[in-house]
Amino acid sequence: MAKENDNNLEKKAISENILKGWGITGEAEQIYNTTWRIEDKYVLKRYEDLDTLKKNGQILTVLHEMGIPAAEIIPANSGELYVGRDSRYYMLTKKLPGNKETDIRQEGMAEKMGEILGRLHLAFQKCEDRLVFCDNSLLDEMNGWVAESLLREKWMEEGRFRRAVSHLQEEYEALPRQLIHRDVHFGNFLFDQGEFSGYIDFDLSQKNIRIFDICYFLTGLLSSQIDSGVNTEEWFRIVREVAAGYEKQIPLLPEEKRAIPYVMENIELLFAAYFSRPEQAVYRENALMLFDFVNRHESRLHKLLEE
Repeated sequence: MAKENDNNLEKKAISENILKGWGITGEAEQIYNTTWRIEDKYVLKRYEDLDTLKKNGQILTVLHEMGIPAAEIIPANSGELYVGRDSRYYMLTKKLPGNKETDIRQEGMAEKMGEILGRLHLAFQKCEDRLVFCDNSLLDEMNGWVAESLLREKWMEEGRFRRAVSHLQEEYEALPRQLIHRDVHFGNFLFDQGEFSGYIDFDLSQKNIRIFDICYFLTGLLSSQIDSGVNTEEWFRIVREVAAGYEKQIPLLPEEKRAIPYVMENIELLFAAYFSRPEQAVYRENALMLFDFVNRHESRLHKLLEE
């Protein structure tokens, strides 16, 4: 009840006060915890951290200038990217056409998604010199805070963990690094009547190994927390088609194809460490189940990616 009251108060504040910062009026319809649709013309997003807002705003601005389908930011009347109120920051963008409801099982959709991700990575390569972001390393995370979490909380057998990290380490130096989205799922890729219409939400973008985005997307399709309806055999087909679509834009190195199962496994171990609170136990369980699934099918994944 308290949360509902807070949401209602914020909605009222947006309609009656915050939107004045852009000189517009309209009804705010909440579509996510931190996001509102305004009269089906705009999208307003709230940030608690100003640096995150500026990072997202920087990427959206550069991609839009390059003609990449990303939301166009509407500066406030003050000239700033945002309007601030009570230690919260709001950014307004034009609403992109399309929606987030897409069925990966549709014919051609998996390959199309690979191409879309490849095009985004090409765009990132072209504008990296204009963007300064966190230079992160999945391997460093695994050997750092993730390993510390395991030693502290004993959420899996240490020997299995060390083997998974060592497999990643064997390939890691050869894996190309660049700016990546870091949160690739259908909620952040819009489609309008089956055709791709835009990229959104670059809050987590960072420099890392580029196949992180591919692996994150593919393992997410298997998650029991996502009602995708994808079964095991469909998933292997999707893996092959996403990789084929990506390679229409960017050829994958043999080392990348070899490393894909290991990157998938380590992403799930990272999630297992991240979901540390008791109320998150189901998410940790799910991550460990996905790790086990990929681990059992390493050879099959290697074979289909080499075909």
